[in-house]
Amino acid sequence: MPFPHAADPRVAPVGDPEPEVAEMLAKTLGDDRGVPLAIFRTMARHPRMMKRFNVLGGFFLTRGDLPARERELVVLRVAWRSGCEYEWAQHVLIGRRAGLADEEIVRVTDPDAPWPPADAVLLRAADEVLDHTDLSDATWAELAGRFTETQLVELVVLVGFYRMAAGFLNAAGVQKEEDLPGWPTGFRPGDGT
Repeated sequence: MPFPHAADPRVAPVGDPEPEVAEMLAKTLGDDRGVPLAIFRTMARHPRMMKRFNVLGGFFLTRGDLPARERELVVLRVAWRSGCEYEWAQHVLIGRRAGLADEEIVRVTDPDAPWPPADAVLLRAADEVLDHTDLSDATWAELAGRFTETQLVELVVLVGFYRMAAGFLNAAGVQKEEDLPGWPTGFRPGDGT
């Protein structure tokens, strides 16, 4: 779980970017007013890295081979397990658009919750990669019965990418936009995991 910080954000989002950075930020996701999200304005402190980060993140969200609902189940589990409220909040919204019900989103936070087998194996895969940096033979075989090799590669890299993003968001103290949802009522990240 994240450490408490003396001050957040630790890295202030860029407020008045240089033209080249402003052009890159204009291509990122924004809030309802069109303001680039805090993650991108913070990452803009390192424009070359932000550019490459956006390529891979954009791939997962718009060009990946995994179905959107399954992708978002995995990302929400990673956000929860990483204690990253910013990532959680953004992917609650994306998950809803991908077809996840609010009840399912909250259930992601319960490691003992019952899931249909097709969803349970995805959550188990996320947990195994987070806990062991690997997948068990049983989990791999179950996934391989459903997904192509391309999708399996994507799934494992997806977990790692969003774990990396969570580490950046937590360590930099990126603050979520005020209109975004927080943790589910009565829950705190990592409860029971």
